Amino acid sequence: MGIFDSIYFYGSYIVPFVFVLSIVVFFHELGHFLVGRWCGVKVDVFSLGFGPELFARTDKHGTKWRVAAVPLGGYVKFHGDVNAASMADHELIAHMPAEERAISFFAQKVWKRAAIVAAGPMANFILAIVIFAATFFAFGREVLTPRVQEVRSGEAGATAGFEPGDLVITIDGMPISSWAAMQRMIQSSEGVALAFTVQRGNREVSLTATPTMRELKTPFGTQRIGMIGLTAAAKPSDWRLERYSAGESIALAIHETWFVVERTGAFIAGLIAGREAADNISGPIGIAHMAGEVAKVGVVALFSFAAVLSVSVGLMNLLPVPLLDGGHLLYYLVETVRGRPMSERAQEVGFRIGLVMVGALMLFATANDIFRKLFG
Repeated sequence: MGIFDSIYFYGSYIVPFVFVLSIVVFFHELGHFLVGRWCGVKVDVFSLGFGPELFARTDKHGTKWRVAAVPLGGYVKFHGDVNAASMADHELIAHMPAEERAISFFAQKVWKRAAIVAAGPMANFILAIVIFAATFFAFGREVLTPRVQEVRSGEAGATAGFEPGDLVITIDGMPISSWAAMQRMIQSSEGVALAFTVQRGNREVSLTATPTMRELKTPFGTQRIGMIGLTAAAKPSDWRLERYSAGESIALAIHETWFVVERTGAFIAGLIAGREAADNISGPIGIAHMAGEVAKVGVVALFSFAAVLSVSVGLMNLLPVPLLDGGHLLYYLVETVRGRPMSERAQEVGFRIGLVMVGALMLFATANDIFRKLFG
């Protein structure tokens, strides 16, 4: 790779990737940090990235803020933690003076520990809402009218009786104001009969179509979605720019964030049930590729991608896997039911299992990325 190729590669893919991931990780850890401080816990370290330290400073509260060389995550180390995974240093805690024990993480009541842990994923969801709301308020949204231009023969739309020029008004009684809204309902309704109302000339026509599953190759991998074989009209008159007030932008941002939560949750559930293919899972290489492709579209698109990634990170961290935030929350639930914490041995074994699971997932996702790069 020549020097200009290297500059292009780093500028087009690595920089957007580091930028997006750093935003998502920073706000995730900031959630832990702020709620921890609010609960009276001392924060020893706030690290953006892992590995060798690039630079650091210590604030007046004794928290060391550091930026590390490997920008693939981060952590907040609370007082009394033995490592970045928030495992307790029980020997250290046992010899702590009372005033130090009072500000350590594991000396807090279970509801405080749960709040601190849950604050990370919640911060990811809030970040997504803020990004979406700011984007909608500042730039509005380009909306494509749900008018049909082409009906592909042999597809569900043709079987249902769609014709070019049809304007979709409702699906299952729900008003449809854009092609994107129509696509979302169709794509998530594979195998489900949908009742369409379309405007055809001066009259309304009722049609029923059942989306079938199709594999769609995109720059971000192969997506398996429901389709009925319709193509959108693309005349300039079919596009409009919608502007939103602050309140409308927030409401729309919450709706958009919830849509990402639903689709990500459905994908995870589909993986568990065997309906989704595991080869769609992406690791750092895949995310870097996505960030680079989105960055070519523009800054607004890159921030929107950051919002989607933030939701995904928040959801993944809520999975009940030891080492992740969801695993900690599961431990606290058990502690609440039992009236006492799980044994140190049980927690240690759980964290080791979680480490193996997370490590295996990362290796598998990275292998997927490499395979797609070589053979996709």
